[in-house]
Amino acid sequence: MSTVHTFLNELATCFAADGPLGQAFPHYRVRQQQIDMAQAIGRALLKRSSLLVEAGTGTGKTFAYLLPAMLRGGKVIVSTGTKNLQSQLFQRDIPQLRAALNVPITVALLKGRANYVCNYHLAQTKTEGLLESREQVAQLRRVEQFAQVTQTGDKADCVDVPEESGIWAHVTSTRENCLGQDCPHVKECFLMNARKQAQEADLVVVNHHLFFADVMLRDEGVAELLPTSNTVIFDEAHQLPDTATLFFGQMISTRQLLEWNRDTLAEGLSEAREIDWPTALRPLETATRDLRLAFGQGSQKLAWNQIGKTHGMWDALAKVRRELETLLPTLEDQAVRSEGLARCQARAEVLLAELKAWEKQDDPETIRWIDVSHSNVQLHRTPLSVADLFTKQREDTPRSWIFTSATLGVGDDFSHYQKLLGLEEAECARWDSPFDYAQQGLLYVPQNMPEPQHPDYLEAVLQAALPALQASQGHAFVLCTTLRAVDQLASRLQEELSKLKLDYPLLVQGSESRNVLLERFRQTPHAILVGSHSFWDGVDVPGDALSLVIIDKLPFAPPDDPVLAARLRKLEAEGGNAFMDFQLPAAIMALKQGAGRLIRTETDRGVLMICDPRLISKGYGKKIWRSLPEFARTREESVVTQFWRNGAA
Repeated sequence: MSTVHTFLNELATCFAADGPLGQAFPHYRVRQQQIDMAQAIGRALLKRSSLLVEAGTGTGKTFAYLLPAMLRGGKVIVSTGTKNLQSQLFQRDIPQLRAALNVPITVALLKGRANYVCNYHLAQTKTEGLLESREQVAQLRRVEQFAQVTQTGDKADCVDVPEESGIWAHVTSTRENCLGQDCPHVKECFLMNARKQAQEADLVVVNHHLFFADVMLRDEGVAELLPTSNTVIFDEAHQLPDTATLFFGQMISTRQLLEWNRDTLAEGLSEAREIDWPTALRPLETATRDLRLAFGQGSQKLAWNQIGKTHGMWDALAKVRRELETLLPTLEDQAVRSEGLARCQARAEVLLAELKAWEKQDDPETIRWIDVSHSNVQLHRTPLSVADLFTKQREDTPRSWIFTSATLGVGDDFSHYQKLLGLEEAECARWDSPFDYAQQGLLYVPQNMPEPQHPDYLEAVLQAALPALQASQGHAFVLCTTLRAVDQLASRLQEELSKLKLDYPLLVQGSESRNVLLERFRQTPHAILVGSHSFWDGVDVPGDALSLVIIDKLPFAPPDDPVLAARLRKLEAEGGNAFMDFQLPAAIMALKQGAGRLIRTETDRGVLMICDPRLISKGYGKKIWRSLPEFARTREESVVTQFWRNGAA
């Protein structure tokens, strides 16, 4: 018997009812989709080829890719969509499977440097006394206590300090301000220790941001892992095109400039006190803040050529550049004083080069654009396509590349995703969910809805949603395509719930962190969560807590997004159809992600309510709903009400 057949039979045996998984897990159930997926991955591992796998919810895709990777041997890198999923793999899924298979593999968790306490910057922050509030001073003491007892230095393990606290920026390092081997604390460096463990492990769990940051910057430890790895597996692979676009581009921000200003002030006051650093650095800080003020209030995204020649941004940007140039001679003179000042000088040169590159960029394959948020301005240079760049990264050494998600294609067509990442040569496979969607779920498209561009559309969404929310007694996600819609719908929904005297707790994106909101939703009876894109993807709420998912409209990306607009223009210029070839497939994949929040187990029941009438009225609507799970379908409110009378909520 050939090696291939032997390995595939071994996989089938492991997934059999009387195999190691059946013996290890009391509620284990054989799923043919899981076996088929594992064997497809097994073949790709043996051939060292690339494979795209779409597997519906409930397939058991985590074990389907982990098991062949563990049994095949060699070094494996598993990259996940988020740090939460990364921790779940490392702390739960991999240990359980390793114990069931009784395989002696070593496993390591590797995160980006911003996740690890830096003993040097912790000591510096304690000495400087420049913290912004008493709360941060108290949090600094907690971090210091944590650093004395932790084995990992991972801030996620420091439960006494919120992950979103501003103190972490003071006590972690960046690529620019890390002293590396010259650091006086290098022997007890948590980051270095994590990288060493990753080097020695058989299986390393990273996340997509870390993977691509490292591929481009050669900074986070993955670059050293890749040459020795046999296999790279991307879970939640639908997120890769956006992540790759972010890291294959270049960006400089006002936040980076202010952080450099802060770090240089601290190093200067520590190592060269004869210089009046506050006075020297203040003009750059002022110019940087003026750059943000040049855009007025609110957030916006703009291509560089949308900004008029008389716009205040150009003068502010030139002033930032001049102030940075003015500081360089002083930094060059003082760099010999300490490694910290030398790093500040090097960072200043990089920042200046990035500013000049952004101002003079003229590459037709790259778009310059500006992202303005409440307190930050980011100047981006983004490639119109990442396909060639990603292909070059995959071509260096023969290995298996596995891409898996519940949403990679439109039906059996993976071409949109393949073109985005240059994966045209990859094999593709798809398995539907084992769930009985026709019995477990209902797709509801309400009647008499106006077109989404109508000024009263959101009010119509609200009025259509209220009867469904009453029938489900809350237990609902309201997923919006914009943050503006989140705010408007949440405000109106609160008013209507009060009028109806319905005690359904309303949780709104932005009021607390995503993880806190999700945990509150799971623990709070009758809750309604109103959120945007961050709740469409990677959210798992099984059981009765979530019985209704309302989607305000089809998730077409806004055509005024600078990068999307430039890509669509290029596609049209090359003879393609921007809507059918790009916008529609992307919207379908996004909608499938949102719809996937509803049914998470074999016993879940619920209603997926899509308010957008284009699902019915437009020719492309059929292509969209045929890509969704095979729910029973209705347009009648009475059918929705009856669904819960039959015992859903």
